[in-house]
Amino acid sequence: MRLEGSRMDLIKKIWTARKLILVVMIPLSLLPLPLIHPCSESSCAYVLIVTAVYWVSEAVPLGAAALVPAFLYPMFGVLKSSEVASEYFKDTTLLLMGVICLAASIEKWNLHKRIALRMVMIAGAKPGMLVLGFMCCTVFLSMWLSNTSTTAMVMPIAEAVLQQLICTGIADSLDDSVTVDTQDEESDKEENEELSKNHLELLDRKHNEKHEVCMLNEAPISIPAPPKKPKIRRDSLYPTKRDHMICKCLSLSITYAATIGGLITITGTSTNLIFAEQFNNRYPEAKVINFGTWFIFSLPIALIMLMLTWIWLHCLFLGCNFRETCSLSKKRKTRRELLSEKRIHEEYQKLGPISYPEVVTGIFFILMTVLWFTREPGFVPGWTSLFEKKGYRTDATVSVLLGFLLFLIPARKPWPSAFSSESKGDDDDDEEEEDPLAPMITWKDFQRLMPWEIVILVGGGYALAAGCKVSGLSMWIGRQLEPMSGLPPWAVTLLACLLVSAVTEFASNPATLTVFLPILSALSETLHINPLHTLIPATMCVSFGVMLPVGNPPNAIVFSYGHVQISDMVKAGFGVNLIGVFVVMLAIMTWGEPLFHLSEFPTWALMRNVTGSF
Repeated sequence: MRLEGSRMDLIKKIWTARKLILVVMIPLSLLPLPLIHPCSESSCAYVLIVTAVYWVSEAVPLGAAALVPAFLYPMFGVLKSSEVASEYFKDTTLLLMGVICLAASIEKWNLHKRIALRMVMIAGAKPGMLVLGFMCCTVFLSMWLSNTSTTAMVMPIAEAVLQQLICTGIADSLDDSVTVDTQDEESDKEENEELSKNHLELLDRKHNEKHEVCMLNEAPISIPAPPKKPKIRRDSLYPTKRDHMICKCLSLSITYAATIGGLITITGTSTNLIFAEQFNNRYPEAKVINFGTWFIFSLPIALIMLMLTWIWLHCLFLGCNFRETCSLSKKRKTRRELLSEKRIHEEYQKLGPISYPEVVTGIFFILMTVLWFTREPGFVPGWTSLFEKKGYRTDATVSVLLGFLLFLIPARKPWPSAFSSESKGDDDDDEEEEDPLAPMITWKDFQRLMPWEIVILVGGGYALAAGCKVSGLSMWIGRQLEPMSGLPPWAVTLLACLLVSAVTEFASNPATLTVFLPILSALSETLHINPLHTLIPATMCVSFGVMLPVGNPPNAIVFSYGHVQISDMVKAGFGVNLIGVFVVMLAIMTWGEPLFHLSEFPTWALMRNVTGSF
């Protein structure tokens, strides 16, 4: 027994120190690779494998693992220290900083909450339309904000609506039969009152035990953190199974919608930025990827995915009776739907009239989008053609300029009449109330949202790509993949999509894409396939890590609210994953070909291939 006990203690200690053991053993076990074959390719491969293992296993934080090339490349003579350092801060970093400034202003002045509540009010309280309304507003916000921030902003609003649905649906089967005719309200008022009294008496007799749970849930719940639930059986938290299904459907729809919205813009998610920077660094003569071309290609993908994902979640959790759950008619509504709509209207009324800072933020939001679109639209000359020197101004120039202005523009109207009435609700910001010239955002607001870990992670990916290019490892990998030359381009792209979407379920999205981009680029050059044919689908499919809570941060946020289990996420996420791969393949084979000229091997890729072979 003592031997078994000591053995178990040893196993527990090893399991506790597993990350430290992995951090030490991986570099030591792979060290023979550069020692036995002392060349630049093997040294670069050593650094790439060590960094990739650290990223996938998360033995160390992602940002810390991204610093591995900064000291291993100079040690092995792959790149100079100054050359590696220059890779950690690129044009996309400035682009991200400008977008974060706008996101900080949107969140600070509650513009995101106003947009979300307004769209839900338009959709109504029918379960199917409620889910679709939340998905639409989440997709729209996620286009401009990070997926994680969008999910964290929208989930408290959705939770307030869900708690209201639970509290007003103690007996869903009885409550559904109590309807109110909104058009003939005066003529049927007495009958409806009698029905409601009778049913309320039945509810009081039948559900005394559940009344306490409902009273707890009626407290104000529009808070940023998930509500604390009593430690009782899960099923007892929901009046009926249908209520539980609505909670699951709405919760999962938000994380999926955040992922879909991040696909639309080049700044929507960090993986899009990683692709854009690595592609532009590897193929500087391409000039085909910008905000406009990416938006034109990805917007139809997002719209199709949005509808198919909504239909899939509706059939999975709410059934296939769309007429019952998605009716747009306002003639007859159940009592719980009226109360839910009342709660949504109350939340919107708390925001008060639209404020001056919200107007300024909205103007900057529209202005940034318009300037991005019109910089180099392609089919007509953009505003950059007004300048003599070409290629100096990018999307980052626009975002940084507008982000900088947000630090200067006062958050109050420039005329005295507004000083007494504006920003009365900002009790938590006394310093700004005292200062009439306080700006729209402060450095603290920016610092709170700026994802420095992602910035370093992206920089580490650029450093790895530069090392692969200089050492010749990319060309070596391409030569090993020559046996795949017999496959058609669509088959190569499909294999890449399936592989990336499978790996990203267990590893972070930025890390997965950073590892696969150089490999897929070399593969495309070897097979004489337009690199965009494989790189764009892989970049989009890497965001489809939606089957597990560890797949991406939005999944973890939604899971923390307790409405869904891992089995629900796996079942629903598998369908969303298949939908995503199917829609991306459809896009790359149809409207993607004329947009990016995918049917031909471009000259910019041919030049890169020729120069790389030397």
